[in-house]
Amino acid sequence: MKYQHRVLGMLSLLAVITYLDRVCIAVAGPRMQDELHISPEAWGWVTSVFFLSYSAFEIPTGALGDRVGPRLVLTRIVAWWSAFTALTGTVSNYYVLLLVRFCFGAGEAGAYPNASAVIGRWIPIAKRTRAWGIVWMTSQVGAALSPLLVVPIQVRYGWRAPFFVFGLLGIGWSLAWYVWFRDSPHEKDGVSAAELREIGSTPGLQRHGMPWATALRIPALWRIAAIGVCYVYALGFFQSWLQTYLVRGRGFTEAALVFLSCAYGGILFQQPSLCALCLDVGRRNAGAVFGFMNTAANAASALSAVVFGYLVGYFGNYNAPFLPMVALLALGALLWLQVDPTRELFPEKHPDESVSARPLRSSAVLQTTSGHMRSE
Repeated sequence: MKYQHRVLGMLSLLAVITYLDRVCIAVAGPRMQDELHISPEAWGWVTSVFFLSYSAFEIPTGALGDRVGPRLVLTRIVAWWSAFTALTGTVSNYYVLLLVRFCFGAGEAGAYPNASAVIGRWIPIAKRTRAWGIVWMTSQVGAALSPLLVVPIQVRYGWRAPFFVFGLLGIGWSLAWYVWFRDSPHEKDGVSAAELREIGSTPGLQRHGMPWATALRIPALWRIAAIGVCYVYALGFFQSWLQTYLVRGRGFTEAALVFLSCAYGGILFQQPSLCALCLDVGRRNAGAVFGFMNTAANAASALSAVVFGYLVGYFGNYNAPFLPMVALLALGALLWLQVDPTRELFPEKHPDESVSARPLRSSAVLQTTSGHMRSE
């Protein structure tokens, strides 16, 4: 097996563990609310505080990966969030739960920006969208498996037990990653010369940070962030409220698991292209670009979690919160029509290109809405 495939396998396992941990609290939500006496409005803040801290630390942690490498940064991220996953199972009151979830979000921030940096260093350009597709597919395996694993465990051992189990899984991954992974294929023993040629040139570590003064004046960067906002606002419902909605709003029992699993499995179809877009236009700043997009997106998810709870409380039903979700998803679809993934935000001269070469062909979406290849 090529080493690039082994790296992709480790990232896929990371994605599974990430969503097992995230979705665990959504599935355990009804039992936690009952035992800790948490109202719908207060529960919205439990889920929102995670996304607020996650958003706050996305950009700096993504930029840190660009500068020091994703090996160290991902090791720290996964060990941190796994510790606070386990601590979630120890909480005894609402305010401690808020603190633990805030720290959880701060620790997990930067996981996907740094995964983006890994893909940029280890996966050939033409295969990056496929690589992201595999990572997000497996993340949804984690999301789909979460209710199937959490409910039986919590029925037998209580809602706290799944958090301990998933915390241990993350600690195991972080140890294996640190021992085995290297930031560049050139640093990894056993990678053949043929595979190095296939991977091609890889972006080096940054000596300087993202040129934010320039970046923030680029409309394409804000457009990418807006797409993330429109999409992740709706995703917040699936990660935070779906189980409560099915049980409280629709009267399903916890045996309605197949619907929950299918919903989780289908919500993230656009993410591979969005992630590859950040890589293509960001290049050596891919971690920071991804972090910028994900900061805006998870701020929207934090808002979604709170708004959902207050709309339920105000209208007395679970239907009204879906109206803003539909509107934002429609807007996000329109924004995708304005994306040009062949244009880098910070044009670079690549070693494998001549001076007169055209802009880098994207590994994201290269087709127009009519299905024909873009010509220049």
